[in-house]
Amino acid sequence: MANTPSARKRIRQNEKRRLRNRAVRSTVRSSVKSAREALAGKSTDSATAVREAIRAIDRAVTKGILHRNTAASRKSALARALTAQA
Repeated sequence: MANTPSARKRIRQNEKRRLRNRAVRSTVRSSVKSAREALAGKSTDSATAVREAIRAIDRAVTKGILHRNTAASRKSALARALTAQA
């Protein structure tokens, strides 16, 4: 256990950030999953689902949860799948 007040504060901060990051990461995963399912099902709203997933990925990058190169490759994969479907 931490002994100094600053270390205790750091533990509290890390826990808050961990929970916030987990929530954003979960949102990204859910939106990407729904986009992939829409693409696999060849539904008409797949373009909308892909657009929402890309927005969620971009939001995660601005919050520092995903690296920008990771986000770029994920967005590229979704875009390629969307154009392959059309």
